[in-house]
Amino acid sequence: MTLPFEVGVVVCDLASMERFYCEVIGCRIERRSRVPASVGGPAGLGGELEVVWLGVPSGGRVKLIRPRSAPVEVPAAAWSPGRPGLSYLTFHVDDADPVVARLAAAGARSLSDPLVVPAHGRRISFWADPEGNVVELVDRRGGRPRQGHSN
Repeated sequence: MTLPFEVGVVVCDLASMERFYCEVIGCRIERRSRVPASVGGPAGLGGELEVVWLGVPSGGRVKLIRPRSAPVEVPAAAWSPGRPGLSYLTFHVDDADPVVARLAAAGARSLSDPLVVPAHGRRISFWADPEGNVVELVDRRGGRPRQGHSN
């Protein structure tokens, strides 16, 4: 491998999704590009594309891809973490609580009950972004001893 890992997410509303992943999740815009139909078409992405690469502070990138023609509509299925294929994007954070607050304020839909779930010394929370893609937050605070207490 020569560069950080990237994951591509095909989106309908590029500006809205860019704001969501930058302002709510904490990604940073690294690059924008138009990909010609001569590349996007044969790659199976429907022709000309607008692409925004978002850097994840810990490394790696989320690549938001907006086909110039309307993205192919796929029937919404009930989300299940056990389904085959790509299920969700995981972001490791120092503290999930402020991110959870931003997600709720941004209109994201919680998929966890309770909002933050303790799991094996970590705290996790699942959310649907504005277009229904699933985002997982993971923090290690569930495994840290609290001051004045011992585990």
